Amino acid sequence: MSGKVGFVSLGCPKALVDSERILTQLRSEGYSIAPNYDQADVVVVNTCGFITPAVEESLNAIGEALEENGKVIVTGCLGERPEEIIKRHPSVLAVTGQADIAGVMEHVHKLLPPDDNPFTSLTPVKLTPRHYSYLKIAEGCNHKCSFCIIPQLRGLQVSRDAGDVLYEAYRLIAGGSKEIMVIAQDSSAYGVDIRHRESEFQDKQIKAHLIPLVTELADMGAWIRLHYVYPYPHIHKLIPLMAQSKLLPYLDVPLQHASPRVLKAMRRPGGAESHLKTIQQWREICPELAIRSTFIVGFPGETEEDFGLLLDFLKEAKLDRVGAFSYSEVPGAAANMLAGQAPEEIKQERHERLMAVQQSISLAKNQAKIGCEIEVIIDDYGELPGEVIGRSKADAPEIDGKVYGTGDGTVKIGDIIRLRVNSADAYDLEGKIVGQVPWRPSVLSLA
Repeated sequence: MSGKVGFVSLGCPKALVDSERILTQLRSEGYSIAPNYDQADVVVVNTCGFITPAVEESLNAIGEALEENGKVIVTGCLGERPEEIIKRHPSVLAVTGQADIAGVMEHVHKLLPPDDNPFTSLTPVKLTPRHYSYLKIAEGCNHKCSFCIIPQLRGLQVSRDAGDVLYEAYRLIAGGSKEIMVIAQDSSAYGVDIRHRESEFQDKQIKAHLIPLVTELADMGAWIRLHYVYPYPHIHKLIPLMAQSKLLPYLDVPLQHASPRVLKAMRRPGGAESHLKTIQQWREICPELAIRSTFIVGFPGETEEDFGLLLDFLKEAKLDRVGAFSYSEVPGAAANMLAGQAPEEIKQERHERLMAVQQSISLAKNQAKIGCEIEVIIDDYGELPGEVIGRSKADAPEIDGKVYGTGDGTVKIGDIIRLRVNSADAYDLEGKIVGQVPWRPSVLSLA
């Protein structure tokens, strides 16, 4: 055995995928994964560096690992700013950047040389439950949003070949994943950087473009959920696949604001009028489409009139899922230099008003489902006998609502069931299990 490595994974699903790849490489070289600090010969902390609270969380996690173990290698987005880590924690063994699997392994090797003939595990390490997986299709981002430093942290967009992505999806589904969540910083722009070149998948040539990629994914028979999609014109071609139940009727579209003036300061495209038109067109094709979005309140220079435009947009758009964040400075972001930085009390007050508006919308949408039957994928068991907790097709894990169901106790984690909704609040649904949905993927099962 090569040694025991502890691991702490922080940040977004894209970072989670990086953690899975590092852990898989460790396992393949004979290292075991320690369940706690005490049993670890070294600890790897995969950090987030996107916004100030995430940076502080990462620095605190590094400090905890140093205190509990003493031997720490740091990687991830915050690792792109090593001086910030070293200033707070000069005793870390090494710092590498995001997705730097080779760099992490180099420093692990220095401390814990691998065995000459290690027992290698070829099974990929997953940090999500067996029944769902994240599928990263690209690294980095080409946008120049004034509030964001992702291009500095993760570089410009680098897309994977479609064949590589599709074979990974095939393996995940064959291994038991019933839901695949497609992720990138901008999934809509997938393949632009490699000029949508073709690659082989099962004796076919598939272009590195979101439409043919998702069309192939849809044919595998799993739930396919799309995240971080910009409302580019070609996204319109995906909506019929949702109407035909080939894709989940769900889009995660990070709109950020509705005021043209604020969006211009953010260096973001669009505005309320264009977004409303696009949403209307999508819903005409697929009425059951659930749209999630995120918004920033208290952006520098945001006036009460700008904020009012955002509230008006929400009332008209009636989005299904909304997350809101109070603006916070990110070291190195261009927005830090903008005039009109809002006081914290203004940010908080606007955040509360926005969420109050959205909660009334979400409550009405959820209560309209009472009496309906929906499909639910089960993530966990509840506290009561026969109770299970899952998600509808309109709910992504960790960020959206939950569905609580009661049945005869035979339902297992990972099952997909039919549930009749009996009650609802602004976030969650509750109901009775009325049946199970057969799982028939069109891939050869390895499970």
